[in-house]
Amino acid sequence: MDTTVLLEFPTSTLLYVTVEQFEALAAANRDLRLERTSLGELIVNPPTGGESSQRNFSLITQLGIWLAANESLGEGFDSSGGFILPNGAIRSPDASWVRRERWEALTPQQRRGFVPLCPDFVMELRSASDSLTKLQEKMQEYLENGAQLGWLINPQNQQVEIYRPQQTVEVLDHPTELSGEDILPGFILNLRRIWR
Repeated sequence: MDTTVLLEFPTSTLLYVTVEQFEALAAANRDLRLERTSLGELIVNPPTGGESSQRNFSLITQLGIWLAANESLGEGFDSSGGFILPNGAIRSPDASWVRRERWEALTPQQRRGFVPLCPDFVMELRSASDSLTKLQEKMQEYLENGAQLGWLINPQNQQVEIYRPQQTVEVLDHPTELSGEDILPGFILNLRRIWR
């Protein structure tokens, strides 16, 4: 008889898993948002509250509308999509996008599992329980692994940090919109719903 046992760990306890162990954990716990650092540390992200979920839905919807009009450019992903970064970390941005030629270069098997690349564009939305420092480190990790544009949206301070390769992080106070620049041509993210 297969029995599930629940085990609670203090937040100070670090668990390390191999890629294979991580894949098995993720498959057995599809309702959890799990990530793995490049050193193998397991990160369990709890479900977000209503406001964060509502904000993320707005962000994904806007990206999805742009994508529907620009399908030939690439593929979009929500927070349930896992990416194996070149450094070995397995990350799940809140929203992301991969250029068409990079997506099509993957085998069907690579597309079905955790995608073995870093997205070209990543977006992270800070929830009330998220550490800003940890999210900033995660954004830097995306850049170091090949992301071309990243947005860290912080509703608590009504700020956006924009990450670009070999550039200083740009911090915007209470912007009403963001441009996808040349990475997501023509995409304008409306932030008015995010700030309310």
